[in-house]
Amino acid sequence: MNKTYLIDTHTHINMIEGLPETEILKEAEANNVKKIVVPASCAGDIDKVYELSQKYENIYCYLGIHPSEAKDWNDVIENKIKTLAQSSAKVAGIGEIGLDYYWDKSFVDLQKEVFIKQIELANELNLPMNIHDRDAHKDTFDILKAYNKNSKVIMHCFSGSPEFAVECLKEGWYIALGGVVTFKNAKKMKDVAEVVPLERLLIETDAPYLTPVPHRGEENQPAYVKFVAEEISRLKAVTFEEVALATTQNAQNILGI
Repeated sequence: MNKTYLIDTHTHINMIEGLPETEILKEAEANNVKKIVVPASCAGDIDKVYELSQKYENIYCYLGIHPSEAKDWNDVIENKIKTLAQSSAKVAGIGEIGLDYYWDKSFVDLQKEVFIKQIELANELNLPMNIHDRDAHKDTFDILKAYNKNSKVIMHCFSGSPEFAVECLKEGWYIALGGVVTFKNAKKMKDVAEVVPLERLLIETDAPYLTPVPHRGEENQPAYVKFVAEEISRLKAVTFEEVALATTQNAQNILGI
């Protein structure tokens, strides 16, 4: 296996409508994307993404409840996640979890409560966390700092400032960048890419969303994570192979994949 293969650390292949699973994986393989991690978003996703991880050797999953779905959290869901995570090493972490103030701020307190419960679950299972933070930087940071005891933290689809990235790095967290970094006017994300050292960086697609240049306007897929790596290599003035090797090693070390 080429040591400079890529890992897409966050991709919703169960939501891609334009390609069947087999074609998605074939395209990924053709572009040297050897492993992908599929997160659960809602209660109905948990069994689906777990089953995908069991069906395909190169698919792993995160199990958790997205903040927008916090109302669905209950003891049954928590126990299911715990049981599945303890039964298979293909469960790479708890996610995607966090806070989202963009869509609906009417149940912020519940979002925080469910976020804390899932942090505690990750700590109990000694699994890393994949964090969704949209328009909620301070609260996300403060809750993680107060409640996380032992889990590694991945800031998925990072959308904060370079200064906020530095604060996250000080806490030992990892920054995951996706297709936005390739957008022509995404100066903030390009600055973040320059600030974050390779040893703390991950790459992702968040497919089917946030499709990178040169495929904007199309449905995203794991194969396109290579364009994220290419743009980061350009911004950091290092080789593509250096970005590929570092981000792959980071994913392997954090997620055990």
